[in-house]
Amino acid sequence: MSVPPTAEPTLWELQRSLTQLREDQRDSIAGLREDLRGDLQALALRLEQSVTKDVYHSDQRLMAQRMDMVERDLASERRAREDTESAAAAGRRWLIGAFVAPVVVALLQLWLLAQDKHP
Repeated sequence: MSVPPTAEPTLWELQRSLTQLREDQRDSIAGLREDLRGDLQALALRLEQSVTKDVYHSDQRLMAQRMDMVERDLASERRAREDTESAAAAGRRWLIGAFVAPVVVALLQLWLLAQDKHP
C-alpha cells in the first residue's frame, strides 16, 4: 500500500529520522573533535619550535656579553702590539745610538784636532 505524499509520517519514521539525526550529529562532533585534536597537536609542535621572548632576550644578552668580551680582547691585543712596537722602536733607537754615537764622537774629535793644528 502506498502512502500519499501529504500524509504525516508515522512514529516509527520519526524515531528513525531522530536516531539518524543523532548519529549524524555524533559523527560530526567526533569529526570536529578529531580535527580539533589534530590542530592542537600541530599548535603544540609549533609552540615547541618557537622561541619565547625570554629566551630571545637572554640570547641577545649572551651575544652582547660575547661581543663585549671580544672587543676587550681585541683592545688588549692592540695595546700589546702597540707596546711591542714602541719597545722595538726604542730598542732600534738605542742600538743606532750605540753605534752612531762613537762614530760621531770620533769624527768630532778628529775635527777638533784638525782645528787645533790650523791656527
